[in-house]
Amino acid sequence: MKTISIVTPCYNEELNIRECHAAIRKLFADELSEYRREHLFCDNASSDATPDILREIAARDENVKVIFNARNFGAMRSNYNGVMAATGDAVLLFFPADMQDPPEMIPEFVSHWAKGAEVVYGVRKIREENPTMRTLRTLYYRVLTSLSGLSLPMGVGDFQLVDRKVVEAMRKIEDAYPFMRMMTFECGFKSVGVPYRWVERRRGVTSNTLKSLVDQGMNGLVTNTLAPLRLLLFGGFAIAAAALLYAFVNLLLGVVYYRSIAQPGVMTIITAVFFFGGVQLFSVGVLAEYVLAIYAQVRRKPVVFERERLNF
Repeated sequence: MKTISIVTPCYNEELNIRECHAAIRKLFADELSEYRREHLFCDNASSDATPDILREIAARDENVKVIFNARNFGAMRSNYNGVMAATGDAVLLFFPADMQDPPEMIPEFVSHWAKGAEVVYGVRKIREENPTMRTLRTLYYRVLTSLSGLSLPMGVGDFQLVDRKVVEAMRKIEDAYPFMRMMTFECGFKSVGVPYRWVERRRGVTSNTLKSLVDQGMNGLVTNTLAPLRLLLFGGFAIAAAALLYAFVNLLLGVVYYRSIAQPGVMTIITAVFFFGGVQLFSVGVLAEYVLAIYAQVRRKPVVFERERLNF
């Protein structure tokens, strides 16, 4: 009997954990009864009753495994650590405790995997969220896809079922801040997409704040493309060329017409100083993102530090 691993990262999800566990258990009791279940919860140092509920569930269900992190290491690191600890023949990389990605899609994912697909990814065709966030996410992934060398379908998240060989390939990517949804496409393998409806959160408050979303977004860009650095290079050339052209035209007008584009005064100088100062600050900021990524990589720290494991 083959094993399907389900990885659920959680932080302060006391309102959702029991229902999440029950939904997965029901799936494997009915539609997926021919598979063994491994449901792995990764608790990111929750401050509510989540750890106690997880202990209770693990005590009465041997198919549930729990990793307790020593502190909050962020959703992406915690999730990736859980995937690396999963032992199934196929691994669902991410199943949210709030079930915004619907559990009803998992049997269809497994069906595609059983037919030979090595990566089965969900495509969020309909998103139940406010228009502003939906537009920002769409723009971000359009930019990320166009700048990276990978073909990432629009609407793809971490809700992906991957074969064991894909997990082992991901393990070889030594990344201090893993961006999992791109990793599977970077590894390659035979893939198929399944469209679905991404529902709004029913209970509790998401731990994905604007700050964490920006952090994850910058990580995705820095990890998967060098395009920002190339844009700075070509932008620098363009600005230098424009400055030389401006100087040449100003000189020509001064010689031929005895007047200058920049009338006596300092407005042109002030404008130029502020413009080039802004360009320099922007350039330093982009370079700093890559330096920070290099710094995190060379320190060789574990993705997370664990406090305890249950049922391993």
